[in-house]
Amino acid sequence: MVALAQFAARYPFGLDPFQVEACEALAAGEGVLVAAPTGAGKTIVGEFAAFLALRGGRRCFYTTPIKALSNQKYADLVAAHGVANVGLLTGDTSRNGDAPVVVMTTEVLRNMLYASPEGSHRFDDLAYVVMDEVHYLADRQRGAVWEEVIIHLPAHVQLVSLSATVSNAEEFAQWLVTVRGHTRVIVSEHRPVPLWQHVLADRALYDLFVEDAAPLGDVYGGPRALKPAGPGSGPGPGAAAGRDRARDGARGERPGRVGAPGRQSRAARDAGPARPGRGGRNSHDGQRGRDDRPAGAGDDRNGAGDRAVGAVASDGRPVNPELLRLARLESSGPEWSRSGRPGPGGRPRRRPWVPSRPQVIERLDRDGLLPAITFVFSRVGCDAAVAACAAAGLRLTTSEQAAEIRAHVRARTAGIPDGDLRVLGYWEWLDGLERGLAAHHAGMLPVFKEVVEELFVRGLVRAVFATETLALGINMPARTVVLERLSKFNGQTRADITPGEYTQLTGRAGRRGIDIEGHAVVLWQPGLDPLAVAGLASTRTYPLRSSFRPSYNMAVNLVGRLGAERARTVLESSFAQFQADRAVVGLARQVRRNQAALDELTAEVECDRGSAHEYDQIRRDIREREKRLSREGAAHGRAEAAEALARLRTGDVVRVPAGRRMGLAVVLDVAVDPRSVDEPRPLVLTADRQVRRLSLIDFPVAVEPLGRVRVPRTFNPRDARSRRDLASSLHHAELRAEPGKRERARSAASDDAELARLRRALRAHPVHDCPRREEHLRKAERATRLRRETEALARKVEGRTNTVARTFDRVRAALTELDYLDGDTVTPKGARLARIYTEQDLIVAVCLDRGVWEPLTPAALAAAVSSLVFEPRGDDLAMPALPGDEDLRAALGATHRIYVQLSGVEQEHGLDFLRPPELGFVTAAYGWASGRSLERILGEDATELTAGDFVRWMRQLLDLLDQIAQTAGAGSPLRSTAREAMDALRRGVVAYSMTV
Repeated sequence: MVALAQFAARYPFGLDPFQVEACEALAAGEGVLVAAPTGAGKTIVGEFAAFLALRGGRRCFYTTPIKALSNQKYADLVAAHGVANVGLLTGDTSRNGDAPVVVMTTEVLRNMLYASPEGSHRFDDLAYVVMDEVHYLADRQRGAVWEEVIIHLPAHVQLVSLSATVSNAEEFAQWLVTVRGHTRVIVSEHRPVPLWQHVLADRALYDLFVEDAAPLGDVYGGPRALKPAGPGSGPGPGAAAGRDRARDGARGERPGRVGAPGRQSRAARDAGPARPGRGGRNSHDGQRGRDDRPAGAGDDRNGAGDRAVGAVASDGRPVNPELLRLARLESSGPEWSRSGRPGPGGRPRRRPWVPSRPQVIERLDRDGLLPAITFVFSRVGCDAAVAACAAAGLRLTTSEQAAEIRAHVRARTAGIPDGDLRVLGYWEWLDGLERGLAAHHAGMLPVFKEVVEELFVRGLVRAVFATETLALGINMPARTVVLERLSKFNGQTRADITPGEYTQLTGRAGRRGIDIEGHAVVLWQPGLDPLAVAGLASTRTYPLRSSFRPSYNMAVNLVGRLGAERARTVLESSFAQFQADRAVVGLARQVRRNQAALDELTAEVECDRGSAHEYDQIRRDIREREKRLSREGAAHGRAEAAEALARLRTGDVVRVPAGRRMGLAVVLDVAVDPRSVDEPRPLVLTADRQVRRLSLIDFPVAVEPLGRVRVPRTFNPRDARSRRDLASSLHHAELRAEPGKRERARSAASDDAELARLRRALRAHPVHDCPRREEHLRKAERATRLRRETEALARKVEGRTNTVARTFDRVRAALTELDYLDGDTVTPKGARLARIYTEQDLIVAVCLDRGVWEPLTPAALAAAVSSLVFEPRGDDLAMPALPGDEDLRAALGATHRIYVQLSGVEQEHGLDFLRPPELGFVTAAYGWASGRSLERILGEDATELTAGDFVRWMRQLLDLLDQIAQTAGAGSPLRSTAREAMDALRRGVVAYSMTV
């Protein structure tokens, strides 16, 4: 095939079989779905689509989920095809949009499709659409965009879907066939660079799996000692040797580590005799004999040792017995000794030694395992890790490399004012970079992150500490990936990472064309279970689940383009409905089986004295009545507690009886929190100087003020001195004695006539005195449970049939009630809604319709609109001090009232799309639009805000302001106000961060 041969000749390496197969299918006119591991080279197929488009005089759109990835792919394609042939379209960048090949975020293509009426010739010359990271369609917030694009693309366009390895690729492909026509599925589990899994435990780097079975007598090899790093442990000869070993590693040599001890690695066996000191069979530095065993390797060959050797992961690979032994010793007692043997007199053993972050990097450097990415799952932790390594004197670069880094950084940050650089921690960041160390997380300024990525790819930064956001598509491979923990905070609680997340993170290990092997290292933590780690590393079941649901904007666009009935039919072709329909088949089969079993069980429930079913029903009626009375009593108690909270006034001192804020607190504010519609949530200062918003969860019983303190009118909850002074007043306040325990109220059940009647009926029933009563009731209970299960399954079957279309019907009903739709007609209000692309689309549209933002200044408009963009990182944020602009406060109040009204409409129609306005970014947006300095914005105005968060929210605010300017009425002053607000916001680091 000539085209493929010409394309392949551009690369210095040969294409893999899966790449060849996908490219051949594409050249033959088929759509393709390519599912392969991270780093396998899926994007080669997308690049071939761009090559074919240019070769044939057609166009290709290359879509990505995030702007950073769009920028990266744009640079790659410009390098391959020239700047004249490649364009870029993202939310805030438009460059050469009419080029033959255009890179864009997926949302941009979705908006283009909706902006083009059906029958438009806009896409006639579009031959290919590449959807990179198509597995994003499972994303709860943005996933629907991918399905919208796939469904609405013109039929002649060939779709190139690139996905991470998922277990239901065939199911996804079957859906693609139904909506796009013939689609070739290419699934590759092969990693071009093999990945080795390790655990760093007690100064040893252990292989997680023992892939080659070793004789039992050989399983007691020992680790090479890991020496603690002292304050003066800088680069020195050891670090230089580590860099030499890194070059050796690129040629295929393996680091010293413990596998099935005494065993040689596969790569080492293939390459020849093991290098001395590298952990091979003939190594004396990295290998101990059986008489010098690692911690706890006792002589238990006939006991636990045999069982340890037999432990295997889900894919059949045996787990390293040494790791199982360490876990067993840790769990057998509170402590264990460094040697693993009891000390003199049977002294207690201590836990395994866990290395510090500098010690981990030093170990990796010494073993030739850098460059490395360490996933920390905490922004603060990433920054602290770099600081700790710098404080330990760690330096991974030469003086020449440091100078090269310095020159690159200065060139990339030349446009940022010196004052802003100081606020952004520039000098500390630069010092870390010059040492070869860096953090990478969403809290960093975008240009800082980009510099880290560029220097890491060039091999100048050798150790990066990152949050999991780095794993989302950015091309930043390493030789080694380190996971500090196997759990992370998911916004609500700390949860274990999933096998899919583990694979996504560790998939960055191993650089194609540079490394012979990649390495994934899990750090030992107390309670770590090697079998659980093996399960994460060996599980291959990560199904792709649709998150699609119709939105308000989608509904008006579809009705406007297709009409209600055709739109309904189109939505029924979504992947969400496809999966629901497949699930219905199995559920219906289970319903039939349950019904047959229920018929048999019902016949067995017989009593010669009366109906056992009737008697069982009376018993269940009694239980339900008791539960209902209990709930009513609890609801009455909550109502009393809510009334007591509503009576509180500023300055009241209360005692919080339960929860994390238990203790004395002074009320600061009793205004309604816009995040809570149904209950009072007073803002308080606790005795330990924390400003928190409380709720009924903190007050299970009614609260009574114990006294009062004066709250100054100038009190600022973000000012540490103000909090300290008021807390001191709280400690010295004269308080009334707390009320004693109330006399326990008489139970409502004791006076309920209906409950008394049911109990009499139970005692009078003939089955009550049957000697086999309990046997009858057990069978009746089983029958009842089975009947309920069957009814629930039947409801699921009914609920999953046409689920997307029914949701669409409810959305249309709500929009009709609000005058955005009139049957198949989109009203003028609906036409405006169709041009608003945001999660809060309906609130924005109603605010525009009612002129809520008309009287505002540019700064006040930016602040008011920010409440519909911003989302706090946690749910425990105190209410911010708002600017004194009265028009702004009125607009925020009106926006909140609109949300409350729309929430009521949603509740009536069984919908739940909108979220309450958030005020956490109002002050920062107002200040920045008013010309305040970055130092003040990130300091006084927003103590919880980082530079990266600030720029990200500003970008989203600018995007929404641009939409408002475009959709405001032609004669409305709001249009010019929105543009003035955009001009005021687009300055300093915001303007600099919006350039490519």
